[in-house]
Amino acid sequence: MIILKTNNNDEMKKKEIKTYNLDQLTDKYIGKKGSEDRERFEFELKLDVLGYMIKKARKEQHLTQEQLGKLVGVQKAQISKIENNTKDVRFSTVLKVFEALKAKVKLTIEFDPNSQMEIA
Repeated sequence: MIILKTNNNDEMKKKEIKTYNLDQLTDKYIGKKGSEDRERFEFELKLDVLGYMIKKARKEQHLTQEQLGKLVGVQKAQISKIENNTKDVRFSTVLKVFEALKAKVKLTIEFDPNSQMEIA
């Protein structure tokens, strides 16, 4: 319960403020877990975090985008795309960036056990 003062110092009002956790807000404004909108949101969020991590590591190593691009063999614009979550970036380029930053990469892939996957 929050106690709020009014303009008149003699009078006080009590008002209950409802609080929400992050999951409740995400469910309400993005969509429930498992929904198409929520899946898209969480995927985009992971890409944003990945770009942020790359940018942070690059800056910690005092590299410009241009310098990192030269280490990787790509243009500065490509590094900018990775850091800013542009979708048309090759996975192999992202791996080269991690290699140039001397980052250890662990990749976990989980498949839905109820689905079938065929390689032709």
